[in-house]
Amino acid sequence: MASSTEAELASAYASCARLARAHYENFPVASWILPRQMRPHIAAIYMFARIADDFADEGTVEPEERLQRLDAWRRRLRQSLSSVSDGSFRSHAVDLQSTTAISADQKALFLALANTIQTRCLPVTLFEDLLSAFEQDVVVHRYQSWDQLLDYCSRSANPVGRLVLRVAGHNDPSLDRASDCLCTALQLTNFWQDFARDYSAGRLYLPADTSDAVGADEADLAGGRLTPAWQEALALVSARTRDLFLEGRDVCDGVGGRLSMELRLTWLGGFRVLERLEHNGFDVFARRPKLGWRDGAVMLWRTMTWAAAKDG
Repeated sequence: MASSTEAELASAYASCARLARAHYENFPVASWILPRQMRPHIAAIYMFARIADDFADEGTVEPEERLQRLDAWRRRLRQSLSSVSDGSFRSHAVDLQSTTAISADQKALFLALANTIQTRCLPVTLFEDLLSAFEQDVVVHRYQSWDQLLDYCSRSANPVGRLVLRVAGHNDPSLDRASDCLCTALQLTNFWQDFARDYSAGRLYLPADTSDAVGADEADLAGGRLTPAWQEALALVSARTRDLFLEGRDVCDGVGGRLSMELRLTWLGGFRVLERLEHNGFDVFARRPKLGWRDGAVMLWRTMTWAAAKDG
């Protein structure tokens, strides 16, 4: 079978971009600020992770089946890479559930993603790390320590930042470290933002050693009560998250041009959510903080005064 044509690749990337716009959350997928040449690659990466995350989170499906789907997704990734390298991509209609062929959108995704991985020299291990984290999310719903939670973030969030840097042509250990701090901070902020929602789904990301240290009792959460002890525990992890944001600022300045602006806005958006949580006294059962137009005005001002704020 002949290798994929430019028209087929363009169509595949267009499919990824359409899906990414429909599923956009906190990832710089559809942003016009991103350099134009990066957008197709970022959309393909995002959709690979988004669909895998959906497999892991599909609560109506038994855990064993969710793990099987993630494993099939991993095999599809590996086969798409080997297929592109030998020019036979279209001969492999590998099934995600062993009985039905993958959808046209998913086939387009892997065609685009394999091209992105090859042309941008992306480490496949970063995609493997993401899948490892999604598999962990299926079976692990509690964390004993901060270190355990950070280990999860190192695979669930940090690979995304490193992939963005690689797509932009950066391969610098210092930028990687700063990116890891920012991505972990964003992931943790999402945990604290969705604290009540996650708990109702059976997940508690706040480490047990932190809640135990302040005498927080999970029975209160089960009763829908956010006690002062739980607010103190949330304040403790929020402070540690804030420190990670500050350590991650350097990646925003270590890249140039439009990507720098995109990362600054990503940093500011996550940091603003954390501020809203703190301002609300971590009353996560009463309100889930969301950014509005007033927050946009604050972020715009902070973007304009970014360097001064850092120097201060």
